[in-house]
Amino acid sequence: MNSRTKIVILAAGKGTRMQADIPKAMTLFRGEPFIAHLLRAVEKSGIDTLPTIVVGHRANMVMDAVGDRALFSMQEKQLGTGHAVLCAKETLGEKADDIMVLYGDMPLIREETIKTLRRAHTESRAPITMMTVKVPDFNDWRASFDDFGRIIRDSGGSISAIVEKKDATPEERAITELNPAIFCFNGAWLWDNLKNLSNNNASGEYYLTDLVKAAIADKKPVHSIEADSREAFGINTPEHLAIAEKLFKIGKKDGA
Repeated sequence: MNSRTKIVILAAGKGTRMQADIPKAMTLFRGEPFIAHLLRAVEKSGIDTLPTIVVGHRANMVMDAVGDRALFSMQEKQLGTGHAVLCAKETLGEKADDIMVLYGDMPLIREETIKTLRRAHTESRAPITMMTVKVPDFNDWRASFDDFGRIIRDSGGSISAIVEKKDATPEERAITELNPAIFCFNGAWLWDNLKNLSNNNASGEYYLTDLVKAAIADKKPVHSIEADSREAFGINTPEHLAIAEKLFKIGKKDGA
């Protein structure tokens, strides 16, 4: 694989639901900030020796903790995931063949999964390769996945849409293949299409997920791989933090 892949980590958000006035990526998990766990997985993957972290709320706190292990881009206003990646464009430049987007609040993701996403993207030659997760139901610790977008597939098994829960019909809400919004993009395609995103939605934000819609509308393939749902578990509340601790221990027992 000769593809030069750069990794962008979105870490600009405030941990409001964590009941703390710190960047959510700086929340402690097993004695270290979330961002430290993710950076370790990125470093072990060997894909990008100097990833770019998008910072915002109390940016210096993240920058001081990370030091020279990453480059930084500033997102002054929280205008969505698409806007956050666009903020990283100047730091990244336009030379990267592919750009992978990860999140600072997912400390359980493993280096093997990061490598698998990169390899699948390189082999697919699609403009977008995305992770999906499947759960048997939305009970117990999986309840938070009920807020994820549903993956809609056509009769041939290809992704035809991502429907957010608030827009989903009862039948669509029953779908248990979900979108954790972890992507690897062809770099040139990403920059060409990112500038065309609209914020015409209830939140007034620019969403990366809308790029999937753009690719499908342009009849471009959207490739996917399935990841372990535990790795895509986003930590948004103190209750989620306690669940993540249990999932980590289960992963260790399973050899993950």
